[in-house]
Amino acid sequence: MQSFVVFDTEEIDARHFPPRHAYLVGPDETPVQGEIVFREGVVDATKFVQATVGLCVQMAVRLPSSNGGEGQGADLGVLCVQTCLLPDRTQPYLLTIELARRQIMMVLNKMEDWGLFDLSAQTPSFEQFERARQMFTRALVAQKGDGHEPTREGYCAKADALAGDALALSLSAGEGLTLINAERQLKQRLSGAGYEAAVTHLARLTPERPPAGAPIVVPGAGHCVLSEAPAIGCAVSPVQFTEAQQKAVLATCDFVTMPMRWIDMEPTEGRYNFGATDRWIEWAIRTAKLPVVGGPLVDFRPQCAPDWLFIWENDYETLRDLVYEHVQAVVTRYRRTVSRWTVASGLHVNTNFKISFEQIIDLTKMCVQIVRRLHPAAKVVLEVAQPWGEYHALNRRSIPPFVYAEAVVQVGAASLASHVDAIGLRMQMGNAEPGNATRDLMAFSAALDRYANLEKPIAITALGAPSSMITPKPYRPRAGAEPTDPYEPGFWRQPWSEAQQAEWLAQVMTIAASKPYVQSICWQELSDGPGGLGPEMPTGGLMHAGGVAKPSLVRLAQVRKAIKEGRWPLNPAS
Repeated sequence: MQSFVVFDTEEIDARHFPPRHAYLVGPDETPVQGEIVFREGVVDATKFVQATVGLCVQMAVRLPSSNGGEGQGADLGVLCVQTCLLPDRTQPYLLTIELARRQIMMVLNKMEDWGLFDLSAQTPSFEQFERARQMFTRALVAQKGDGHEPTREGYCAKADALAGDALALSLSAGEGLTLINAERQLKQRLSGAGYEAAVTHLARLTPERPPAGAPIVVPGAGHCVLSEAPAIGCAVSPVQFTEAQQKAVLATCDFVTMPMRWIDMEPTEGRYNFGATDRWIEWAIRTAKLPVVGGPLVDFRPQCAPDWLFIWENDYETLRDLVYEHVQAVVTRYRRTVSRWTVASGLHVNTNFKISFEQIIDLTKMCVQIVRRLHPAAKVVLEVAQPWGEYHALNRRSIPPFVYAEAVVQVGAASLASHVDAIGLRMQMGNAEPGNATRDLMAFSAALDRYANLEKPIAITALGAPSSMITPKPYRPRAGAEPTDPYEPGFWRQPWSEAQQAEWLAQVMTIAASKPYVQSICWQELSDGPGGLGPEMPTGGLMHAGGVAKPSLVRLAQVRKAIKEGRWPLNPAS
C-alpha cells in the first residue's frame, strides 16, 4: 500500500481532501485497478495488481509569486497530474513532492525527445524550469522541518508549499517548451523539409522508394511522417442545418465529419432515419465541395447507442449480427459520398456492453472488414476513446486504450493492421464525464507522441473543450446503475469561458498540427444544441444554438489560415 500526506492550501482542506479523478498507474502509463480512500490529511492507495504503481490525481495548481515573495501568481488550472512509479512502504510519501518529481522528470524526458537542450539558458521557459528544480531541491531539504514547526506524518507544511511551487513551475515550463517544440516542428512540416529528410533517410536504409506522398516510416524513428499539412474540420449535427452553420463550415473547414450515431440513424429497431444525415452530406458534396468523414459507425456510449440494442447485451451472437447489419446498411448507402470512415469507437472502454476481450477484438475486426469489402477505396480509421485510460482502473473487463490500439495495428488481429489506415483519438477536456478531465499542454503533446509510436497516421477525431464551466456530477453509465463520485471537469489556466475555449483551441490545435504524423484535426461539434446542450458536451460547440459564432470559431479560422500560409498560428507571447 502507498499513502500520501496532504496539507491545507488555499484550494484544499486537508481534512476533506477529495481525490477526484484519482486512480493508480502502472508501467507503460497503463491504469491499474486499486482502491483510493482518504482520511484526515492522508490519501491511502491500495493496488490490486502485482506491479509498481503511481498515483494520478486532480489538483488545483497556481504559480508562486513572480517576485519570490508571499502570495500566489497566475492560475494554471485544475489539472490531472501524477507521481512516478513508487515502491510500497509503510512510511507515507508527501504528495506534492512526488507530483513535482514526476513532472520534472517528464520535462527532462521530453526535452531529450524533442532535442531542446540547445536552448539558451535565458529562454524564459528554461529559466522557469531551472527555478522549478531549485524549488524542488529546497522542498526535499525542508521535508522533515527544523524541529520547531508542527509536522504531519513526519512532513512539514513548508516542504509541501515549496513542492507545490515546484510542481506549478515545472508544469508552466513544460507548456512553454511544448510550444517551442511545436514551432520548430511546424516550420519543418509546412516547409516540406521534414518529409524530404524522412524520404532521404529511408533511401539510405533501403533500396525501395515509397510512392510519392506516401507516409514514411523510418525504422527506429518511432512515428510516421506525412507529406501534407493536416486537414482541419468539424463535426456537424444531423438535427441542425442552418445557413449560418453552412457559412461557418465553408469559412473554417477542409472537411466535414458526419457523426452517424446509431441512436439517430435507427432509433427504432429495423426503421432507419437517413433524412437528416442525407441533407448535410448532399450539401457538403454538391455545394461546399468538401470531403466527408463518416462515423463512428459503432459507438456504445449511452448518447450513441439506441435503447433497444441493450436488450441483446447478454446475447453476443445476436449483438454481433445487429452490428453487422447496421454497418452494412450505412456504408452501402453512403459509400459514394464518404471518403473516410471511422468504423468503431471506444469498444475497448466496455462500460455499457459487458463483452469479453475476444469479443471486442472480434467486433473491431468485423467492422473494419465490412467497410473494407463494401468500400475498398475509402480510408479506414479506428477510434480510441478516453486515450489516457482512466476507465481501466475501475473496469477489469475493459482494455487499456494503448493496449487495444497496439493489439490492432502491431499484432495485427489476424491481418487487421493492413486494413486500418489511421488511429483516431478523442481528445476532449473540461467535461464532467469519464475521460474528459483537463490536462496540461505537455501531457496533451506527450499523449500524441505515445500513440504515434504505433507508426500509423493519427487523426484527432474529436478535439473539444466547453465555453463555460460544467457542474461536477455523478456518472451513471446505464439507467439504474449506481452513480460514481462527482466528476470534476477541471479547467486550463482560467475557468472555462468563451475566451478560454478559444485560447485552448488555438494552442492545442497548433501543437497537434505541428506533429508530422497528425493527418487531420476535427473539432467535436460545430454548434451547441438548445440550452447549450449537445451530444458531446454542454457548450462544446463553436457556435451558439441560435447561430451566433463564438470566439473559438474565429480562432479556428485563424489557425487554419495560418497553416495554409505556412505561418506560426500563435502570437509570440503564447
